[in-house]
Amino acid sequence: MKRLGKVSHYAKQGFLILRSDWVPALNSPVVDKGLTLVGTVKDVFGPVKRPYVAVKPRVRDPESYVGALLYVDSSRKSKPGKSKSGKAGRSGGKRSKGGKARRPAPRKRG
Repeated sequence: MKRLGKVSHYAKQGFLILRSDWVPALNSPVVDKGLTLVGTVKDVFGPVKRPYVAVKPRVRDPESYVGALLYVDSSRKSKPGKSKSGKAGRSGGKRSKGGKARRPAPRKRG
């Protein structure tokens, strides 16, 4: 768990905006000091040395977190069940039933 920063305000677009000393990965889970999931990192913008981070909240009252310290929890997975390593073991060729087959390339005329 690494300190992300202090929430400065709640933007009207629906994001918690905070200032950080480092650049977190997108879609990283964000928690408070009680390890309650607050949301996920959706955007990083501003100067490289002290960027702003936009967090998409997953709590009922996100405005109550203004002024609170938030952390990135690296032990949690951002989206359970979705991993990039699942495609590595597949062999090429036709897909199994239920999968979406690719269309063949269009033929040239004339």
